Amino acid sequence: MPLLEGEYRKTEKIDGVIYDMSPSPNYLHGVVNGNIYTIIKNCLKDSLCLVFMENLDFKYHPETNDDYIIPDIMIVCGRNKIKGGSYTGVPKFIVETLSPSTAMRDLSAKKDIYETAGVLEYWIVSPRECGVQIYYLNDGKYELVNSYILENDKTDEHYNAETVISLRAFPHIHMTLADIFESVEVE
Repeated sequence: MPLLEGEYRKTEKIDGVIYDMSPSPNYLHGVVNGNIYTIIKNCLKDSLCLVFMENLDFKYHPETNDDYIIPDIMIVCGRNKIKGGSYTGVPKFIVETLSPSTAMRDLSAKKDIYETAGVLEYWIVSPRECGVQIYYLNDGKYELVNSYILENDKTDEHYNAETVISLRAFPHIHMTLADIFESVEVE
């Protein structure tokens, strides 16, 4: 469907195919992204690195084509690689927060793109399950190093809300599972 004058649709272009990212996902997607973004932003004050939330295109092989994706959260440290609304360097850290319409791409195509690009750490976050999967790049391949599902009932033997997660490249940046899923009500 063609866009109306003045209408904006968020898209991604993967292997020459354009994916419409509109309409916006469930509000929990934004709550979780906001929680993670706020923690990282506060910890990156006075740093050369910047954190972006859903507002910077990652051109993952700019020398050969114009494909791009928009990570939910991305830390970049090469400011000279930011041009307009695009980044052409290698992000240090990326989060994709699952929604029904993008889950398959986040778990497959985008994961492969980040791995090939050399992104050191990739998180897949699920607001519905209050889950986090953490991948580290080791010898050019992603390895799942941690997988959590929040249990915030202190009487449960698997209580883990206070589990601290630190970013690999930024060990001073850490958050708990409770921090990530603050204001998210489990259905």
